[in-house]
Amino acid sequence: MLPTLLIVEDERATREGLRSALEDEFEVYTAAGTSEALAILKTERIQLLLTDLRLGGDSGMDLLDAALAMPEPPVAIMMTAYGSVDTAVEAMRRGAWHFVTKPLNIDEVEMLLKRALRNRNLETENKELVQQVKKNHKLDKLIGKSPAIRKVSELIQQVAPTRATILIEGESGTGKEVVAHTLHHLSGRPAAKMVIVHCAALSPQLLESELFGHEKGAFTGAAQRRIGRFEQADGGTLFLDEIGEIDAATQVKLLRVLSERTLERVGSNSPIKVDVRVVAATNKNLKELVARGTFREDLYFRLNVVKIEMPPLRTRREDIVLLANSFLQEFAKENDRPLKPLTDEAMELLVKYNWPGNVRELRTAIEHGVVMSNDSVIEARHLPQFLYFQAIASGDSPVLGKIALDAPAEFNLHALETNTIRAALSIAGGNRTHAADLLGVSRRTLQRKLKDLGL
Repeated sequence: MLPTLLIVEDERATREGLRSALEDEFEVYTAAGTSEALAILKTERIQLLLTDLRLGGDSGMDLLDAALAMPEPPVAIMMTAYGSVDTAVEAMRRGAWHFVTKPLNIDEVEMLLKRALRNRNLETENKELVQQVKKNHKLDKLIGKSPAIRKVSELIQQVAPTRATILIEGESGTGKEVVAHTLHHLSGRPAAKMVIVHCAALSPQLLESELFGHEKGAFTGAAQRRIGRFEQADGGTLFLDEIGEIDAATQVKLLRVLSERTLERVGSNSPIKVDVRVVAATNKNLKELVARGTFREDLYFRLNVVKIEMPPLRTRREDIVLLANSFLQEFAKENDRPLKPLTDEAMELLVKYNWPGNVRELRTAIEHGVVMSNDSVIEARHLPQFLYFQAIASGDSPVLGKIALDAPAEFNLHALETNTIRAALSIAGGNRTHAADLLGVSRRTLQRKLKDLGL
């Protein structure tokens, strides 16, 4: 459905001229005075109000006050041939979104109306997000309305109050750590500690000491006793990120802790009881690792009491708009910038991109747009260039046609080739054979191009 617009203008020629010019983009209602306009506002759901300041014997300011006092007020724009700074300030003070002077530039008016509508839609979506946060309490970081993300939210609410060990699987950047924090906050013991260990960042010996602690003199460099992360998390939650990276010896010790709720520090034979809820996460398929013999099957069963699978962003594109608007609000506040909406072309770029880095990559792209825009909106040209180049690599000409005029200044032939290759490699996850297929060239040609371009 087209957005609804009420034009209030006492001059018939101007009123009908505006209707004729704008009716392709809006469902247009017209009125010649205040009483007629109020009757329409009371019976129709008007989203935009474009009203003259002087309406014969009526005042556009009075109409503005009455319209904005309604339960669902429209976004109001004032127009007048008697423009002055004082009048503009007074209209804005009373709640008008903008002010234009006659003679009107129709293209400018249409652009202003669309921008006002985008701004209103952004405000509405932000209010919905706030209501979603209040409704879901600690599920506020799991933004989305897709069936996949709703399923994750329902599962979290089901298992969070229990002591069950949770395994979270999903690609990098899908929000596995967000789920872990949410599970902890809804666990019934949120005041207790949540301790995080990034398993892939530590060598096997360091990881063992990090998890279970060690006694003084247990190994070279162990100058004093160290309390491990299990003991630190006693009474709370231990989040083991990238669990698929731990070595065979640590797997054995971890299995014992999960089975018996006891541990031994490195260099000690004294068992220590711990009360810890374990949440583990991985971007690998642990079942496949078990089949290859690199991950213990018994440990897999201990970890996989309840599995939560985080869907990649490309499979829940209906959530991209909500996520993008949430990040807009976050980074506008963080960077002390006004909240700006994304243009339709910019949002289409975001929705059509495949997001190999998932929500984390989207978050970075929005921060880039917030920082780079000095306009009243965030356009496609303010977003990172890799968004353009996937459209090129995928041959999405309709998208490219819409953003062509917004292309960055460095959108030259050399940059085009360089960034197209980078986009293909990103989509292919660094696999050069796959990237060459995407580009329609041989792997040898791609290798030569990489060398020639210094990539």
